[in-house]
Amino acid sequence: MNFFKVKLFRVIGIVVLLLGIQFALKAQKAIVKLGNGQIIGTVIDADTKSPLEYTTLILYKKGSAKVINATTTDNQGQFRIKDLDTAVYSLHVEYIACKTVIIDDILIDLARLKINLNKIAIKKTAVQLESVTVTSSTKLIENKIDKMVFNAEKDISSQGGVATDLLKKIPMVSVDIDGNVQLAGTSSIRFLINGKPSVAFGSNITDVLQSIPASQIKLIEVITNPGAKYDADGLGGIINIILKQNNTRGYNGTINTSMGTRIENGSINLAARRNNFGVNFFLATNQTLSAPSPKTMNRITIDSLNRTTHFMSQDGSTDVTRHGTHSGLNMDWTYLKKNNFTASYSNNSFGFNSSGDNTQILTSQPFIGTLIQDGVLYNKVANFNLTKGGEISASYKRTFDKPDRELEISFNSGSEKSNIKSSALQYKLPARNLIFGNDNQNYAAEKQTEIKVDFSEPISNDLKWNSGSKFSSVDINSSTDVLTQSANTPLTRNNSLSNYLTYGQKVMAIYTELEFPIKNIVEVKIGGRYEQTSINGFYSTANQKINPSYNNFVPSIFFKRNIGDDNSIKFSYSQRISRPGYEELNPYTNITDPRNMSTGNPFLLPQNGERMELTYNHSLKGIGSLMIAFFQRNSDKDIQPFVTYYSSLKVGDSTYNNVNLSRSENIGLEKNTGINIFGDFQFVKGLNITTNLFYYYRRIYNSINPNFNAKSPNYKINLNVKYEFTKTLVAEFFGNFSSARNEVQGKYPSYTSYSMAVRKKFWNTKGSLGLVANNPFANFIKQQTLISGPNFYSDFIRYVPSRSFGISFNWRFGKLEFKKEKNSAGGLEDTPVN
Repeated sequence: MNFFKVKLFRVIGIVVLLLGIQFALKAQKAIVKLGNGQIIGTVIDADTKSPLEYTTLILYKKGSAKVINATTTDNQGQFRIKDLDTAVYSLHVEYIACKTVIIDDILIDLARLKINLNKIAIKKTAVQLESVTVTSSTKLIENKIDKMVFNAEKDISSQGGVATDLLKKIPMVSVDIDGNVQLAGTSSIRFLINGKPSVAFGSNITDVLQSIPASQIKLIEVITNPGAKYDADGLGGIINIILKQNNTRGYNGTINTSMGTRIENGSINLAARRNNFGVNFFLATNQTLSAPSPKTMNRITIDSLNRTTHFMSQDGSTDVTRHGTHSGLNMDWTYLKKNNFTASYSNNSFGFNSSGDNTQILTSQPFIGTLIQDGVLYNKVANFNLTKGGEISASYKRTFDKPDRELEISFNSGSEKSNIKSSALQYKLPARNLIFGNDNQNYAAEKQTEIKVDFSEPISNDLKWNSGSKFSSVDINSSTDVLTQSANTPLTRNNSLSNYLTYGQKVMAIYTELEFPIKNIVEVKIGGRYEQTSINGFYSTANQKINPSYNNFVPSIFFKRNIGDDNSIKFSYSQRISRPGYEELNPYTNITDPRNMSTGNPFLLPQNGERMELTYNHSLKGIGSLMIAFFQRNSDKDIQPFVTYYSSLKVGDSTYNNVNLSRSENIGLEKNTGINIFGDFQFVKGLNITTNLFYYYRRIYNSINPNFNAKSPNYKINLNVKYEFTKTLVAEFFGNFSSARNEVQGKYPSYTSYSMAVRKKFWNTKGSLGLVANNPFANFIKQQTLISGPNFYSDFIRYVPSRSFGISFNWRFGKLEFKKEKNSAGGLEDTPVN
């Protein structure tokens, strides 16, 4: 980590930059003193005395209609509103089927910066869900102090799609046409589901994301600069997918279904809650229908040893279908108000089938000589993947009489089994004689376990200490049987290509961090995380010890300064790592296409990275908001696919000629400098426009071949327009463009997509019907990939099916069972104000 040691002058320079920007902003407006005031408390049911989750709290300055801040209670009914100036405030407490409760004359001054409202008791009435209309002004994307939150339920054009359709709309997130996700320019991302790691993401993130229906997702949280509390793995940061759950008392449910020309999915959510106990069940399934995808490739390779140039022209098509099913059961119970227990079980199954064929024309030309046709080949290929798994998790959270003191212990364990098959047959034309064939079958079992302890302690009114530890383990067993055949021979097991592996990874981590203000200038959070990684891997095709263990210390620091009531500026710095997965490490060689092979690299080292980010949030006074973020991300020992040309290559007992071999390598140092501009506007009533521009300049310093460094600009822009004609009719348009992506060896394709949708609510808003069209004016999107290196050049073009139409249906049902009010005020009972 020598490259990333934080130097004192850098930190001093950052602070000076922050203050300089602040002084420049102050020159345009009167100086507004930052407050360190905060209001805390707990909202409870007046009859059952149990905490109320998702209660809305809105804060105003007394005598003003302008919202200062807003928040919701957590699963303990607790809330905290921070960063308040000295003033007199009015707090509005809102909950379903209750009149708004108002607490006036909350005074914050220098002698009373922290106000504890203790318990706010609310009485409720008996209400049928059919007669309740919940109106929310939640934005599509919210910018919080440490993360961005995408409110998936607010999006209508993606509801008939999958998780990757939602990710396209989030600032700094890029999704290509195959569903591969990048965050801040890197695919090294830590994915979570409901705040927990999922064993499913260990096998194939792209397939998992394309098997989760968008209608099943409530929120997506994006953290580009995680603090010490979070795992250090993932250079780009963390994406947390929060599935829908309902914590309202009574019983209720939702049914979502959609049918279309490309994707079909459906989901059901059922919830019941009584007093302090709640249970939630969900089932979601989806399928991507088959459609042909034509493709061509032209490749030139230079055999310097034999002084010959080889040409290959390939033309063909592939059909792919995908499917996925997720189900789960969640339970939570609050005991004696301060003890909260949760438990959950989930099950998933996903996979794909593909089949295709292509024709290859092979020619060659000696350095001195004429063009020679070496043959025409016909290839048939097929792939099958099926993965099934399940996970269990449990947690215990303890709160105390002392505000902000918390203890949480959690356990998560999951396992999955996968069955992967691939086959290829190669014939020589025109006689169509079989010259080569192979059949691969891989069986793998993976198990992940995580135990985590987190503790928070307020040392004083201004100083909070967080600490914790974590143990996680990953165990994988995999075996691959490879059968090969040549002309006039049957398929037989190839012992030199078949392999098996056992892979174990254990990570021990501890962290500590402090939160405190520096007078009235900035809020600070500073922390450090130490992780010890132990790896024990055995590969039957490797002949020496590999995958050494390693230790990492990753610091993080955050500064935040409020500028008046609506604007803020924030600086953050953190270091991250990215551990290679067993798929990248496994030295098994895939010879499905004998001229374009791939293999793993058991000698990969983890990537080390750092990220600095300066963010300014600005309110546009009733019109909307603007966020501008500058960032610098560096990655040492950067892992990228790397293609090498071999005039002849021995794999097992066989020798292959004119081969491009792809495998992951630590290619060197990568630097990305960029800016993200996000705007959320509402110029007229009913019209909401969000737009995002993401630009970064990439520099790659190739340590494998210094003559092939790379420099390039990269950018993404999108626009989302939503118009509410009436309370029951809304329409939306979304357009997205991502530029071509340049890596160390070439140029990966740009991507353009657009969609239009309309949704109509009926049955007293309990039901809704939606229509959506994706890329209606183009049947295919052209995707061109250009790769080059020493002695080879490749031009690969795919035509990916893009046009689709769909219809979706949503229905809410149930009953909210509340006890009848004893008075009409619906106000506070026994609510002391300190």
